[in-house]
Amino acid sequence: MEGRLSVMGVGVATLSIFALLFSSVSSHDFPTDGTVLELHDSNFDSAISAFDFILVDFYAPWCGHCKRLAPELDAAAPVLASLKEPIVIAKVNADKFTRLAVKYDIDGFPTLKLFIRGVPMDYYGPRKADLLVRFLKKFVAPDVSVLVSDSAISSFVEAAGTHFPIYIGFGLNESMISNLAIKYKKKAWFSVAKDFSEDVMVAYDFDKVPALVSLHPSYNEHSVFYGPFDGEFLEDFMKQTLFPLVLPINYDTLKLLKDDDRKIFLTFVDDELDEKSKKLINLLKAAASANRDLVFGFVGIKQWGEFADSFGANKKTKLPKMVVWDGDNQYFEVIGSESFDEIDQGSQITRFIEGYKEGRTVEKKIGGPSNIGPETRKIKMRLLSIRIWRRMVCNL
Repeated sequence: MEGRLSVMGVGVATLSIFALLFSSVSSHDFPTDGTVLELHDSNFDSAISAFDFILVDFYAPWCGHCKRLAPELDAAAPVLASLKEPIVIAKVNADKFTRLAVKYDIDGFPTLKLFIRGVPMDYYGPRKADLLVRFLKKFVAPDVSVLVSDSAISSFVEAAGTHFPIYIGFGLNESMISNLAIKYKKKAWFSVAKDFSEDVMVAYDFDKVPALVSLHPSYNEHSVFYGPFDGEFLEDFMKQTLFPLVLPINYDTLKLLKDDDRKIFLTFVDDELDEKSKKLINLLKAAASANRDLVFGFVGIKQWGEFADSFGANKKTKLPKMVVWDGDNQYFEVIGSESFDEIDQGSQITRFIEGYKEGRTVEKKIGGPSNIGPETRKIKMRLLSIRIWRRMVCNL
């Protein structure tokens, strides 16, 4: 009996030691109540290791945009911490802890990065608390949501919001799109609808199943794919519909293009919000629909003059002007189509595309803006090697 007690005592003691060791490994000293964590050189790596999902705000105390962002993050943090898969918000004074700023390539303030199981990705989403929460929920959602009623479809589309394209497979098994849903999880919502009415078929404009519907809610656009649903054709459809037909080019959308290897047809207008430009954009949508192997974008000189000037488009240029950009440091002008007039612009767009595909082009290098003020600096173009000019101090 005494020996058995000794053995049992050793066993209990051993289990206690293992429990203590496991507890020390798995626990951490960071609060999980929705407090925005303050990170620095000595605890940054520990925080990134401790949480599966952590959004880090790299800020500078003197930055006005950073000061306006801080209360939004404070408001979002407890909501995100209460999710089934919690997302933690943290901040780093990158102006002080420069080693971290250099390590994570911080070149403007505030810069947000989402770390998913230790792997960082740039955050390009909204910065108002409620929209930020909705945006980040994407990353902890199922790879493929299964929808079993009309109301479930409506709820899914409503919850998805407008910042990502949405793919709904009607009559598809989730296994048919699961691999691509994992691959493109950071860029789109994916679901399959198991049960739905004819009203849904009318609303989403498809007339047979199986069908994969692509939605861009913020652009009021959708596309339908009827197969074949093997890997190559299915992925081509997804890649070609990740962007709207004609993409407004700005700081945020430019970053989205970094992984796309298609040529970019850029159209420069005086003001992208005026009626003439809107009519031209509608014509570009028709061209884009017939040329899905290309990306179509537009830039208003009034909205982003420095970027346009890098391609030789400014207020002295006859507008609209179209070029083909390789996404790096080269672009092409089509001989005889250097600019458009206001008569039959649809035909002029067609001639431009034909001229490019037939090789009637002049290759040029991207230049810097013609008028650089004291508060400009270089930023990454497509987050790769090309740098163009943007305003210094704070970037949004």
